[in-house]
Amino acid sequence: MTTLQAPNTIFIVDDDEAVRDSLRWLLEANGYRVRSFSGAEEFLNAYEPEQVGVLIADVRMPGMSGLELQEELIARKAPLPIVFITGHGDVPMAVSTMKKGAVDFLEKPFNETDLRNIVARMLEQAAERVSQAQAQRNQQAVLGRLTAREQQVLERIVAGRLNKQIAGDLNISIKTVEAHRANIMEKLEVTTVADLMKIALARAEGAA
Repeated sequence: MTTLQAPNTIFIVDDDEAVRDSLRWLLEANGYRVRSFSGAEEFLNAYEPEQVGVLIADVRMPGMSGLELQEELIARKAPLPIVFITGHGDVPMAVSTMKKGAVDFLEKPFNETDLRNIVARMLEQAAERVSQAQAQRNQQAVLGRLTAREQQVLERIVAGRLNKQIAGDLNISIKTVEAHRANIMEKLEVTTVADLMKIALARAEGAA
């Protein structure tokens, strides 16, 4: 499988070769790296989630449509903003897709200034998304250092349980709870319960 390693790449997915070529020329003339694909499946086989970039995809394509491609990327938790190519002015579709993440629309015929502005804005969002995803992965790795018992204690700390209540829940002594609590704080490199909450909530959001 071919992977895409170049940073800040613009990915074009459109079954119309003329559209792909037109977009490529416009984007490369503005200094962007461009990779183009004739279909959504071909793109998905090559895309790596760690890649910072922007996807420009036709809404209507044979096989997997642009909207179905968006759904698949959401399912994969891919931090990739999408610019949909449309000549249809489908307002309900636009409203629906925009509720699902960082998206914008590029209407045919293309205006070079609009294209440049949209891509620049979306690349900023892409970099932020990738950074957030990396931070979340780092937090997951940190949480993985906790023992099963420490995980149980952490869940109860986050739920607002007192040491005495946690001891009763887990049938252990208060001193043992305090020891687990100290270990958790040390392993997660935090000093306050508020910081613990942030890590725990980030984990919950990542699992959602």
